[in-house]
Amino acid sequence: MGPRVVLGIWVVFVFLILGSAHGFYLPGSYPHKYAVGDPLSVKVNSLTSIDTEMPYSYYSLPFCKPPEGVKDSAENLGELLMGDRIENSPYRFKMYTNETEIFLCKTNGVSADEFKLLKKRIDEMYQVNLILDNLPAIRYTKKDDFVFRWTGFPVGVKLNDDYYLFNHLMFTVLVHKYEESSVARVMGTGDAVEVIPTGAGSDVPGYMVVGFEVVPCNVAHDLSLINDKLKMQDKYPSKIECNPLAVSTSLKENQPLAFTYEVAFVESDIKWPSRWDAYLKMEGAKVHWFSILNSLMVITFLAGIVLVIFLRTVRRDLTRYEELDKEAQAQMNEELSGWKLVVGDVFRAPGYPSLLCVMVGDGVQILGMAVVTILFATLGFMSPASRGTLLTGMLFFYMILGIAAGYVAVRLWRTIGCGDHKGWVGICWKAACFFPGISFLILTFLNFLLWGSHSTGAIPFSIFVVLILLWFCISVPLTLVGGYFGAKAPHIEYPVRTNQIPREIPPQKYPSWLLVLGAGTLPFGTLFIELFFIMSSIWMGRVYYVFGFLLIVLILLVAVCAEVSLVLTYMHICVEDWKWWWKSFFASGSVALYIFVYSVNYLIFDLKNLSGPVSTILYLGYSLFMVLAIMLATGTVGFLSSFWFVHYLFSSVKLD
Repeated sequence: MGPRVVLGIWVVFVFLILGSAHGFYLPGSYPHKYAVGDPLSVKVNSLTSIDTEMPYSYYSLPFCKPPEGVKDSAENLGELLMGDRIENSPYRFKMYTNETEIFLCKTNGVSADEFKLLKKRIDEMYQVNLILDNLPAIRYTKKDDFVFRWTGFPVGVKLNDDYYLFNHLMFTVLVHKYEESSVARVMGTGDAVEVIPTGAGSDVPGYMVVGFEVVPCNVAHDLSLINDKLKMQDKYPSKIECNPLAVSTSLKENQPLAFTYEVAFVESDIKWPSRWDAYLKMEGAKVHWFSILNSLMVITFLAGIVLVIFLRTVRRDLTRYEELDKEAQAQMNEELSGWKLVVGDVFRAPGYPSLLCVMVGDGVQILGMAVVTILFATLGFMSPASRGTLLTGMLFFYMILGIAAGYVAVRLWRTIGCGDHKGWVGICWKAACFFPGISFLILTFLNFLLWGSHSTGAIPFSIFVVLILLWFCISVPLTLVGGYFGAKAPHIEYPVRTNQIPREIPPQKYPSWLLVLGAGTLPFGTLFIELFFIMSSIWMGRVYYVFGFLLIVLILLVAVCAEVSLVLTYMHICVEDWKWWWKSFFASGSVALYIFVYSVNYLIFDLKNLSGPVSTILYLGYSLFMVLAIMLATGTVGFLSSFWFVHYLFSSVKLD
């Protein structure tokens, strides 16, 4: 079975999977119409904390469970990898029906283990995350005339060595009257007829959920009023006053817990397409936009100066040489200096050529995944409303781009080997297993730590099996297909011959590795501000949504990496250092070192409340994984630009 047949089978398979759906729509992008009195179900997500960065199941604490039992909601692969565990809850609402003093349940006395666990979760500032109609519960607090927005609410609070559990929730559901015309504009697809009821049913008054707010309270329940006749969702027999600024009943061992709630529906002017605006308002937005714009302008200006100076220098050398007659050129060849002296060595094969080919191939795959993912996110296909879609999309694009990794790695291998086909299959296998293999080892180690902590952030064994199947059944075959086309494509011919005896490199005034390490500072300057917001999104629970600016920063980063590596390569060959291959890779790839140092700085100064060695190891492990991917992507940009430049430079002048 030839590679083309294999590729055809995979294409048919992918289209069959996509075609099995009844219709295409963006998850979370269409409204749901509810008639007055229709049931609304609240879901619960994992408990989260910025102090530990380890999520736990909501029902790991002694909360009320739904009478039908705990059931998992439909999840995608991205949600599971992010540690989200969305489950049903006992909270039940009726559309546009206000209810107060609703009884949930009364638990048995808090055992010693439960009491210890509750205190620990309160100390670690764990947040309860509820979801209604795909909207997370949001909480507002006011301090010194400033209003702060929080997603979720704390498990409890500690005051004067006493622990208080929030046992009463006051919900506010913002609704907007259903409007057929506005919905049609939002949808913009042919699937609206299938998703949203039309015709006679559309005459029934209906509402859409556009906001979900919660105020947690600690109230003193009279346990003597709770008997066996009081069922879940019944009216609590006593009035409940919810004061979020006061606490009433401290948590005590062996004491039963009672939970209640109330819900109020408020009609809002918020349109359905704008209902996520409250979650996407980041603090310091003006500083964010100004800093990004300022960084882009400064880096573009510096890169422009470097590029102009560089082009003028090279062009002067080439123009002066081309203006000479043949006799003068022959005389000049005898008095060569600078980069012309390494003409017989500049294309000499580097050390560890197979490793370089593999890293460049993987870098192309990672960079392509980043560009395509950010582009789709910019267009709105991976909005925060679609939990897990971003990570799922990254995995999908990474697997598909295995074709590019195999093609680039094999073609570079054949170019270094002057057209030799030998060993291209081995290069494909290495390219398919190098970065995924290292990532698998890092994530497996971190997963064992999460398993040991009983965190929902641990990837289930079944998902591990799915990831391995995706790796070896999709990514590896596609990489081999790309390698096949790379082996069939003509290799890049060098414009000059390579001498049999390598030229001695003269001693340098400064160590070359020092220049390589220093070169990473300029690319780092293009992204360190945006990096802060990305890190805050990952580790501080904030929503990142400015993918348009991220796309601009990525484009600028690629340009600066190419220019920095190009200039450094020219500097090396000007001082007769013909070993430019690896140096061009790490000149731009060294930005990863500065990102890792920044990550450590972020850990020390911004995540100083991070508790426990396990949380620190998790943070450093994920940072190492991110830095490795960035090094391969940026290093690939630097190497390919330098390779093109060196090839162009020595093709422009005929040297014997």
